[in-house]
Amino acid sequence: MLKMPKLPTLLSFNAGYIDAAGFLALHGLFTAHVTGNFVTLGAAVVYRSSGTVAKILAIPVFCAVVVCARLLHYKLENLGKPVLRTLFLVELVLLIVGAWLAWVLGPFPDADNIGTVAVGMIFVTAMALQNAVHRVHLSYAPPSTLMTGTTTQIMLDLADKWHGGLDEEQASAINSRIVRFSVNVAVFAFGCGCGALLFAIVSVKCFALLPITAALAYVHNEAKTK
Repeated sequence: MLKMPKLPTLLSFNAGYIDAAGFLALHGLFTAHVTGNFVTLGAAVVYRSSGTVAKILAIPVFCAVVVCARLLHYKLENLGKPVLRTLFLVELVLLIVGAWLAWVLGPFPDADNIGTVAVGMIFVTAMALQNAVHRVHLSYAPPSTLMTGTTTQIMLDLADKWHGGLDEEQASAINSRIVRFSVNVAVFAFGCGCGALLFAIVSVKCFALLPITAALAYVHNEAKTK
Protein backbone atom coordinates (compact mmCIF):
# COMPACT_ATOMS: atom_id res chain seq x y z
CA MET A 1 0.00 0.00 0.00
CA LEU A 2 1.36 3.44 -0.99
CA LYS A 3 2.09 5.65 1.98
CA MET A 4 1.45 9.33 1.24
CA PRO A 5 3.92 11.91 2.61
CA LYS A 6 2.06 13.93 5.23
CA LEU A 7 4.06 17.16 5.02
CA PRO A 8 3.44 17.93 1.31
CA THR A 9 -0.21 16.98 1.80
CA LEU A 10 -0.61 19.49 4.64
CA LEU A 11 1.09 22.18 2.56
CA SER A 12 -1.18 21.50 -0.42
CA PHE A 13 -4.27 21.84 1.75
CA ASN A 14 -2.95 25.09 3.22
CA ALA A 15 -2.18 26.52 -0.22
CA GLY A 16 -5.60 25.64 -1.63
CA TYR A 17 -7.32 27.01 1.46
CA ILE A 18 -5.50 30.35 1.52
CA ASP A 19 -5.82 30.81 -2.25
CA ALA A 20 -9.61 30.40 -2.22
CA ALA A 21 -10.25 32.30 1.01
CA GLY A 22 -7.79 35.03 0.02
CA PHE A 23 -9.32 35.40 -3.43
CA LEU A 24 -12.75 35.93 -1.90
CA ALA A 25 -11.72 38.08 1.06
CA LEU A 26 -9.08 40.20 -0.69
CA HIS A 27 -10.93 41.03 -3.89
CA GLY A 28 -9.37 38.62 -6.36
CA LEU A 29 -5.84 38.49 -4.97
CA PHE A 30 -4.10 35.15 -5.44
CA THR A 31 -1.86 34.65 -2.42
CA ALA A 32 -0.37 31.22 -3.20
CA HIS A 33 0.82 31.57 -6.79
CA VAL A 34 2.03 34.54 -8.75
CA THR A 35 0.64 33.51 -12.16
CA GLY A 36 -2.96 34.26 -11.29
CA ASN A 37 -2.09 37.81 -10.29
CA PHE A 38 -0.73 38.55 -13.77
CA VAL A 39 -4.15 37.61 -15.14
CA THR A 40 -6.25 39.49 -12.57
CA LEU A 41 -3.94 42.53 -12.77
CA GLY A 42 -4.44 42.71 -16.53
CA ALA A 43 -8.21 42.46 -16.09
CA ALA A 44 -8.21 45.10 -13.34
CA VAL A 45 -6.21 47.54 -15.47
CA VAL A 46 -8.37 47.07 -18.57
CA TYR A 47 -11.67 47.33 -16.70
CA ARG A 48 -10.33 49.95 -14.25
CA SER A 49 -11.58 47.96 -11.29
CA SER A 50 -10.22 48.15 -7.76
CA GLY A 51 -7.48 45.96 -6.37
CA THR A 52 -4.66 46.95 -8.69
CA VAL A 53 -2.40 48.04 -5.81
CA ALA A 54 -2.29 44.63 -4.15
CA LYS A 55 -1.99 42.79 -7.47
CA ILE A 56 0.91 45.00 -8.60
CA LEU A 57 2.70 44.62 -5.26
CA ALA A 58 2.14 40.86 -5.07
CA ILE A 59 4.50 40.11 -7.96
CA PRO A 60 7.66 41.91 -6.70
CA VAL A 61 6.89 40.90 -3.10
CA PHE A 62 6.67 37.25 -4.12
CA CYS A 63 9.96 37.46 -6.04
CA ALA A 64 11.77 39.34 -3.25
CA VAL A 65 10.66 36.82 -0.61
CA VAL A 66 11.91 33.86 -2.67
CA VAL A 67 15.32 35.56 -3.01
CA CYS A 68 15.42 36.34 0.72
CA ALA A 69 14.41 32.79 1.60
CA ARG A 70 17.30 31.46 -0.47
CA LEU A 71 19.77 33.86 1.15
CA LEU A 72 18.45 32.97 4.60
CA HIS A 73 18.92 29.31 3.72
CA TYR A 74 22.62 29.92 3.06
CA LYS A 75 22.98 32.04 6.20
CA LEU A 76 21.42 29.38 8.41
CA GLU A 77 23.63 26.70 6.87
CA ASN A 78 26.75 28.76 7.55
CA LEU A 79 25.67 29.24 11.17
CA GLY A 80 24.90 25.55 11.60
CA LYS A 81 21.24 26.27 12.31
CA PRO A 82 18.29 24.09 11.19
CA VAL A 83 17.14 25.44 7.84
CA LEU A 84 13.79 23.78 7.17
CA ARG A 85 12.59 24.09 10.76
CA THR A 86 13.43 27.81 10.81
CA LEU A 87 11.71 28.52 7.50
CA PHE A 88 8.58 26.67 8.58
CA LEU A 89 8.59 28.64 11.83
CA VAL A 90 8.79 31.93 9.88
CA GLU A 91 5.85 30.85 7.72
CA LEU A 92 3.87 29.91 10.83
CA VAL A 93 4.51 33.33 12.40
CA LEU A 94 3.49 35.08 9.19
CA LEU A 95 0.21 33.15 9.02
CA ILE A 96 -0.53 33.89 12.68
CA VAL A 97 0.04 37.61 12.10
CA GLY A 98 -1.96 37.59 8.86
CA ALA A 99 -4.90 35.74 10.40
CA TRP A 100 -4.92 38.05 13.42
CA LEU A 101 -4.84 41.20 11.27
CA ALA A 102 -7.60 39.83 9.03
CA TRP A 103 -9.70 39.18 12.13
CA VAL A 104 -9.04 42.69 13.52
CA LEU A 105 -9.17 44.73 10.31
CA GLY A 106 -11.62 42.74 8.21
CA PRO A 107 -13.88 42.27 6.48
CA PHE A 108 -12.42 44.30 3.63
CA PRO A 109 -14.99 46.21 1.56
CA ASP A 110 -12.29 48.17 -0.30
CA ALA A 111 -9.66 46.29 -2.31
CA ASP A 112 -7.15 49.16 -2.17
CA ASN A 113 -7.55 49.82 1.56
CA ILE A 114 -4.25 49.77 3.50
CA GLY A 115 -5.49 46.93 5.70
CA THR A 116 -6.51 44.84 2.69
CA VAL A 117 -3.15 45.33 1.00
CA ALA A 118 -1.19 44.68 4.23
CA VAL A 119 -2.97 41.41 4.97
CA GLY A 120 -2.67 40.36 1.34
CA MET A 121 1.08 40.98 1.28
CA ILE A 122 1.61 39.05 4.53
CA PHE A 123 -0.17 36.06 3.04
CA VAL A 124 1.73 36.43 -0.25
CA THR A 125 4.97 36.48 1.75
CA ALA A 126 4.01 33.31 3.61
CA MET A 127 3.11 31.48 0.42
CA ALA A 128 6.21 32.69 -1.44
CA LEU A 129 8.24 31.24 1.42
CA GLN A 130 6.31 27.96 1.15
CA ASN A 131 6.96 27.87 -2.59
CA ALA A 132 10.69 28.33 -2.04
CA VAL A 133 10.83 25.74 0.75
CA HIS A 134 8.93 23.19 -1.31
CA ARG A 135 11.11 23.72 -4.37
CA VAL A 136 14.36 23.24 -2.45
CA HIS A 137 13.55 20.84 0.39
CA LEU A 138 10.52 18.86 -0.84
CA SER A 139 11.38 18.42 -4.50
CA TYR A 140 10.42 14.73 -4.28
CA ALA A 141 6.76 15.79 -4.00
CA PRO A 142 4.58 17.63 -6.55
CA PRO A 143 4.26 21.40 -5.99
CA SER A 144 1.87 22.37 -3.20
CA THR A 145 0.65 25.61 -4.78
CA LEU A 146 0.56 25.02 -8.55
CA MET A 147 -1.63 22.30 -10.00
CA THR A 148 -1.14 22.92 -13.74
CA GLY A 149 2.11 20.99 -14.07
CA THR A 150 0.87 18.27 -11.72
CA THR A 151 -2.34 17.77 -13.71
CA THR A 152 -0.35 17.73 -16.96
CA GLN A 153 1.92 14.99 -15.60
CA ILE A 154 -1.08 12.90 -14.51
CA MET A 155 -2.56 13.11 -18.01
CA LEU A 156 0.79 12.22 -19.61
CA ASP A 157 1.13 9.20 -17.33
CA LEU A 158 -2.41 8.06 -18.11
CA ALA A 159 -1.67 8.35 -21.84
CA ASP A 160 1.49 6.25 -21.37
CA LYS A 161 -0.51 3.58 -19.53
CA TRP A 162 -3.17 3.47 -22.24
CA HIS A 163 -0.52 3.29 -24.94
CA GLY A 164 1.09 0.29 -23.26
CA GLY A 165 4.52 -1.18 -23.93
CA LEU A 166 5.80 -0.43 -20.41
CA ASP A 167 7.98 -2.84 -18.51
CA GLU A 168 7.14 -3.73 -14.91
CA GLU A 169 9.43 -1.11 -13.38
CA GLN A 170 8.10 1.69 -15.59
CA ALA A 171 4.49 0.69 -14.93
CA SER A 172 5.07 0.63 -11.18
CA ALA A 173 6.71 4.08 -11.22
CA ILE A 174 3.88 5.55 -13.28
CA ASN A 175 1.18 4.02 -11.09
CA SER A 176 2.87 5.37 -7.96
CA ARG A 177 3.21 8.85 -9.45
CA ILE A 178 -0.41 8.94 -10.63
CA VAL A 179 -1.63 8.13 -7.12
CA ARG A 180 0.69 10.64 -5.40
CA PHE A 181 -0.03 13.44 -7.84
CA SER A 182 -3.78 12.78 -7.87
CA VAL A 183 -3.91 12.94 -4.09
CA ASN A 184 -1.97 16.22 -4.26
CA VAL A 185 -4.53 17.74 -6.65
CA ALA A 186 -7.46 16.38 -4.63
CA VAL A 187 -6.11 17.78 -1.35
CA PHE A 188 -5.48 21.18 -2.94
CA ALA A 189 -9.01 21.19 -4.35
CA PHE A 190 -10.38 20.13 -0.95
CA GLY A 191 -8.48 23.03 0.63
CA CYS A 192 -10.01 25.42 -1.91
CA GLY A 193 -13.48 24.13 -1.12
CA CYS A 194 -12.94 24.42 2.63
CA GLY A 195 -11.54 27.95 2.27
CA ALA A 196 -14.47 29.12 0.19
CA LEU A 197 -17.06 27.43 2.42
CA LEU A 198 -15.68 28.76 5.70
CA PHE A 199 -15.32 32.25 4.24
CA ALA A 200 -19.01 32.12 3.27
CA ILE A 201 -19.87 31.07 6.83
CA VAL A 202 -17.55 33.10 9.07
CA SER A 203 -16.03 35.69 6.68
CA VAL A 204 -12.40 36.67 7.44
CA LYS A 205 -12.38 34.62 10.64
CA CYS A 206 -11.82 31.64 8.35
CA PHE A 207 -8.13 32.57 8.20
CA ALA A 208 -7.75 31.35 11.80
CA LEU A 209 -7.44 27.81 10.43
CA LEU A 210 -4.24 28.62 8.51
CA PRO A 211 -1.90 28.82 11.53
CA ILE A 212 -3.32 25.54 12.82
CA THR A 213 -2.47 23.71 9.58
CA ALA A 214 0.93 25.39 9.44
CA ALA A 215 1.58 24.36 13.04
CA LEU A 216 0.74 20.75 12.14
CA ALA A 217 3.26 20.94 9.28
CA TYR A 218 5.88 22.39 11.62
CA VAL A 219 5.29 19.71 14.26
CA HIS A 220 5.36 16.95 11.64
CA ASN A 221 8.69 18.23 10.31
CA GLU A 222 10.04 18.39 13.87
CA ALA A 223 9.05 14.77 14.46
CA LYS A 224 10.73 13.65 11.22
CA THR A 225 14.03 15.37 12.07
CA LYS A 226 14.33 13.79 15.53
